[in-house]
Amino acid sequence: MSDTPTVLFVCVHNAGRSQMAAGYLQSIAAGRIEVLSAGSEPKEQINPLAVAAMAEEGIDIAANTPKLLTVDAVRESDVVITMGCGDACPIFPGKRYEDWKLDDPAGQDAPTVRRIRDEIRSRVEALVAELLPSGTPE
Repeated sequence: MSDTPTVLFVCVHNAGRSQMAAGYLQSIAAGRIEVLSAGSEPKEQINPLAVAAMAEEGIDIAANTPKLLTVDAVRESDVVITMGCGDACPIFPGKRYEDWKLDDPAGQDAPTVRRIRDEIRSRVEALVAELLPSGTPE
């Protein structure tokens, strides 16, 4: 792993879970971790309820756009965290892979999206503690 680790969050549509996770990691790591997100079948836009739920936390992901997962994105990453993308994620030796079992916020109500958001935050905080053991989350 380089001095600045790179984390890639992947979900199917890159419109909810992976975008919220990327938003939290960018906020908590404050530039100490490079953050990427992508989807195996990206949507046209981010889920508006995900944007609203993150705004409640003071994190603006409204300008983000869903991106297609590429082999290069996986190759460039030290840690690849999947959230239900199944077999669409390429595997490279030497990478750290985690699969976070999280409900998809698509089609859910605001309280459900907030619950998913809060679960993502706790997982991201634990990830930051592992990747940056000398640094403490905000």
